[in-house]
Amino acid sequence: MKKQYRIKKNSEFQQVFNKGKSFANRQLVIYYLERTDQVHFRIGLSVGKKIGNAVTRNRIKRYLRQAFQELEENIKFPYDIVIIARNQTKNMEYEEIKKSLIHLLYKEKLLKKTND
Repeated sequence: MKKQYRIKKNSEFQQVFNKGKSFANRQLVIYYLERTDQVHFRIGLSVGKKIGNAVTRNRIKRYLRQAFQELEENIKFPYDIVIIARNQTKNMEYEEIKKSLIHLLYKEKLLKKTND
């Protein structure tokens, strides 16, 4: 994932949390905020310490980044999107996490079309 597609600063995360909209399913929570000043979407990932050790958390983040990379051309822009992983994701494989992410993006109309 390219650096310009990432949200890194705490202030940017807080802006999405405070001003954006949210939606959730059992595995993931999505917050999103429309940003007219940018030409592409950006993502921020949050996986809390309650989910597992560093290896588990990094695996989940890697899966989410990979899913976003595969869906890149189908995601509407310009949005800042923050994904928070819930406890159930620690036992999930890549395809399950991707399917859950597609479900959230589709429900919130952030996908142009799906390509399962």
